[in-house]
Amino acid sequence: MDDDLEFSNSPPSFQNMGNSIKDAESKGLNPGLIVLLVIGGLVLTFLVGNYVLYVYAQKTLPPKKKKPISKKKMKREKLKQGVSAPGE
Repeated sequence: MDDDLEFSNSPPSFQNMGNSIKDAESKGLNPGLIVLLVIGGLVLTFLVGNYVLYVYAQKTLPPKKKKPISKKKMKREKLKQGVSAPGE
């Protein structure tokens, strides 16, 4: 009767755990890792795409035009400099 029982150092609930751990590794990637890689890839693609569009726009678009200065402001600036405004 004693020959039928096997005693080990680990409790009976953990005896077959070693095989299940080995099986879990061979099943594939963790779903959380896959989601993280997909979202990370999308964010990286978004950032790289924005940078490429920014560089392209800087090269192709003309420089921004300055707003025209009103006659009133021009008159005020010339009076500050001590030059009389034209037409006065």
